[in-house]
Amino acid sequence: MAAGTAAVTPDRRDVVILGGGLVGMSLALALAKAGISTHVLDAADPAAQTAQGFDGRASAISTASWNMFANIGLAEQLEPYGCPIDSIAVSDQLKPGELHFRPDPEEGSLGRMFANRQLRIALFDAARDEPLIALHSNSRILSRERTEFGVVATRDDGARFAGSLLVAAEGRRSPTRDAAGLTVAKWDYRHRALICGLTHEKPHGNVAWEIFYPAGPFALLPMLDDDQGRHRTALVWTVAEKDADAWLKLPARAFEAEAQKKMGDVLGRVALDGPRSSFPLGFHHAPTIVAERLALVGDAAHGIHPIAGQGLNLGLRDVAALTDVLADGMRLGLEPGDAQLLKRYQDWRALDDFSVALATDSLTWIFGVPGKTASAVRRAGMSAIDRVAPLKRWFMDEARGVSGTLPALLQG
Repeated sequence: MAAGTAAVTPDRRDVVILGGGLVGMSLALALAKAGISTHVLDAADPAAQTAQGFDGRASAISTASWNMFANIGLAEQLEPYGCPIDSIAVSDQLKPGELHFRPDPEEGSLGRMFANRQLRIALFDAARDEPLIALHSNSRILSRERTEFGVVATRDDGARFAGSLLVAAEGRRSPTRDAAGLTVAKWDYRHRALICGLTHEKPHGNVAWEIFYPAGPFALLPMLDDDQGRHRTALVWTVAEKDADAWLKLPARAFEAEAQKKMGDVLGRVALDGPRSSFPLGFHHAPTIVAERLALVGDAAHGIHPIAGQGLNLGLRDVAALTDVLADGMRLGLEPGDAQLLKRYQDWRALDDFSVALATDSLTWIFGVPGKTASAVRRAGMSAIDRVAPLKRWFMDEARGVSGTLPALLQG
């Protein structure tokens, strides 16, 4: 794995990936398994990103996404750190009429919860040993060139990184997407997600709770017990933007008391476990995710509400589809930047990206309508879903990421 300090790059690679986050690094590893070489340029330092306390976020990894991690060789390292999600409970303000999703035992879990830090460690460790990946950290990009002959990204120290295809994996504010003129539909929810860890009296039973309130969803995501045997859960609490700072500054005891009101006795008595943080919530969707020798993946292509925990999984589906398309094309003698391959990627991902984005946005608005009547209608709807087995099965397949035409990497 190269540090990227030389004035010029030693080689041209197949793909230049801008952004070395969870999606960008997953793409580099997936492409390497298919024999495709990459430069990965990221502004951050891996040592800082994997430091204890850098980021308290956790991610729900769907069944399909876990299949991909297994297929690119990460399962053995990640397995000890994942907490299975055996069922999902959906509630409207803890009122009667909860909806429970439980797959049959032979189907396995609905997914697994991981601390983002552990995902990063596994990705960086695997990349370090992979000669087809050249990771250039602490790299700030000065310019991006895309021509009929290839692509070049130039770093602020003058180093140039060449390839056939440029992939933007820089996140929601992707400068590469904006420079390419790819339009984005977006709006601000005027909410923030409060993130923190909790320890609690009762075991969570590997149940993920999504409790909806008019002010926003309150999600409890099961984590493995710590080394002291304390039960742990990750909390994602949606609050109004104007109130977020006050919630972050609230004394720990007061914050715990307010959280307890929202979750009732689901986990027994709770206590904060580590610092609190927050991030703004917004929606964006790029209808077109390709241009000449350019593809968007992850949050550069779409950003959704964390209401269903599908944000990272959607990005990993981009990774699997793009890898499938490029590998197939290169076997036929096409180069990664070929327009035919990019069109296939666009066509494959467009409907799924839009459908998931629309579904999560619709849930946000439906459960945000206040009033007793609206609550009664929602609970009646959940009860109806609970009674209709095919519909309930469809929701579970969507949560596990196993519906539709799956790229090879997402298959078990």
